[in-house]
Amino acid sequence: MAQAIVIKSTGKQYLVRTDAGIISCSLRGKLKQIGFKSTNPVAVGDVVDFDFDKNSEFGVITKIQPRKNKIVRRSTNLSRYAHILAANIDYAVLVATVKNPKTYPEFIDRFIAGAEQSNIEPIIIFNKIDILDKDELTELNSLTEMYEKIGFKVFQISVLQSLNINIFDEIIADKIIMLSGNSGVGKSSLVNRLNEKLDLKTSEISESYGGGKHTTTFAEMHQVGKGWVIDTPGIKGYGLTDFKPEDVATYFREFREVSKRCKYNNCSHTHEPGCAVKSAVDSGEIHASRYKSYISILNDNEEDKYRLDAYR
Repeated sequence: MAQAIVIKSTGKQYLVRTDAGIISCSLRGKLKQIGFKSTNPVAVGDVVDFDFDKNSEFGVITKIQPRKNKIVRRSTNLSRYAHILAANIDYAVLVATVKNPKTYPEFIDRFIAGAEQSNIEPIIIFNKIDILDKDELTELNSLTEMYEKIGFKVFQISVLQSLNINIFDEIIADKIIMLSGNSGVGKSSLVNRLNEKLDLKTSEISESYGGGKHTTTFAEMHQVGKGWVIDTPGIKGYGLTDFKPEDVATYFREFREVSKRCKYNNCSHTHEPGCAVKSAVDSGEIHASRYKSYISILNDNEEDKYRLDAYR
């Protein structure tokens, strides 16, 4: 029996890092039924116990150690199953772009909410700032100002031009971070830039749709300087899973203090009179796009009764 950390998952085979090196492992069948409904019972970042077969040089994962945290998303819009993006991470880093492809604020907000739900600090990285025109730079700076005002760390970089890449020295040092985002935003290119020994596959943006082609097929952990980076496949949408509607407001930092002024303690911030959150949206204290994202997440829940079109 030995212990290791999972550095790559293909769904059927797992690469684990041990003091002795990298070993390929399969998963003991009964572990597939443990825990909540997930498409991947073992995730990159998991600490696992495994038995090593010296004759075959392969291992079998027998136990998953308790997780410090995990960040998950709904597998599809209609699925009740979750997909674990990564486990036991220090930061959840979203790589976003204003164009080629465009990352929409609702996607950013959903990612942040998922990180907040898991008690993981989110960081927003805007890439490709070198290709933006004047209006697009204004949009970028407005988004940056909005999220920084809420209290999030936001950075603007260009992987292609190596602009502000040094910010990762501090972010990654002695940490395990996860990179996520839409396809084509430059996650794998960023990892290649941070560790020049790597040669992760990258691809050009689709000219027809302005979206990225999937290049990273499976999540994988790479060593970068004094830390580790988990590169994850690009995703089109981000659905939260395993949440109660009454908890969603707690995933929005700027709602927390304002909601204390609501007339009702159990205010859902949707239809009640005397709602301080809705008043804060009307006055501009809370950005309308953030409230729109909040309502969108509420509407994901099949049991939600409101189905509001407010601020759309």
